[in-house]
Amino acid sequence: MTREALAVAVTANLPVILWGAPGTGKTSAVAALGAAAGLPVEVVVGSIREPSDFSGLPVLRDNGTWFAPPRWAERLAAEGTGLLFLDELTTAPPAVQAAMLRVVLERAVGDLVLPEAVRIVAAANPPDQAADGWDLSAPLANRLIHLNWQISAEDVAEGFASGFETPEFNLKDTADPAEVAGARALVGAFLRVRPELVLAVPDSPDRAGRGWPSPRSWEMAARALAACDHVNAEEAVLAELVLGAVGEAAGFELLSWRRNLDLPDPATLLADPNARLPERLDRLHALLGAVVSYVRADGTTATWEQAWTVVARVAKTAPDVAATAARSLAKSRPEGATLPRTMLELAPVLRSAGLMR
Repeated sequence: MTREALAVAVTANLPVILWGAPGTGKTSAVAALGAAAGLPVEVVVGSIREPSDFSGLPVLRDNGTWFAPPRWAERLAAEGTGLLFLDELTTAPPAVQAAMLRVVLERAVGDLVLPEAVRIVAAANPPDQAADGWDLSAPLANRLIHLNWQISAEDVAEGFASGFETPEFNLKDTADPAEVAGARALVGAFLRVRPELVLAVPDSPDRAGRGWPSPRSWEMAARALAACDHVNAEEAVLAELVLGAVGEAAGFELLSWRRNLDLPDPATLLADPNARLPERLDRLHALLGAVVSYVRADGTTATWEQAWTVVARVAKTAPDVAATAARSLAKSRPEGATLPRTMLELAPVLRSAGLMR
């Protein structure tokens, strides 16, 4: 499943790191993935690099200082796309890891910004198995989705006999903004129930060097959720990506909560004004988030107006939940749409949402 999870992460343009013992084919798998996707692959090994290979080398240019990028970054920028493979990451000393932070998060290498279409994949051996290994710094670890690279004797034997398979995937088949917004709304509804999981920095270097909850890693989990739903990925693939983003404890809680939501389909709810609504506040938050995402994807005036009817029903029992949805729904108003009469019933809710004085 790790190969499938890696393919989904690359398709969704999520920065990911493969953890595994030396000699288990991590580098070969990434190279094969790049070849299958038609992406040029640039391999950068941190242990033989200096911080300036990521932060840029200062040179005088036009009466100012220009932080010149290395050749590998220039090649990726010239291609407009590609796969940056940061290999043997735990052999990079702390100063080099610190210089990598902007590369992974902002795609900035010196004064050059890599194209958005450049994917970032890293690989690492556990520090105790790496040559002069270092723990991954917490800021760098929190910028990556962590996948455990495991192999079985059966897979290796089959690979030697008939070749190692690369999962089929299409880089253009990605979740649209509405799907991502729906996943973010779902994660947001979960964090309303478990606010203590919004940020939980581990208290030990080894745990801080893997996935842990933060607003940044929850965003990655939401994007992974949208990507998996878009391609109907198996639950095990989704679990690897979510747990790799926010850690096992928080990730399992999100997946369990999501599995037990049992929400009505937004289209069915909009078509039936008498459809039953959930009673729990977290489910209402998740449901209205899904409704708003559906409205954005649909883009029609009729659907937008129907959504206000749902918001009005929720406002009768949970005005705070309705206010959050009203704010998002107002921002999604189609051009030329008139305000439905239902909104008159929502005056108190709209005032609390800052939409009416």
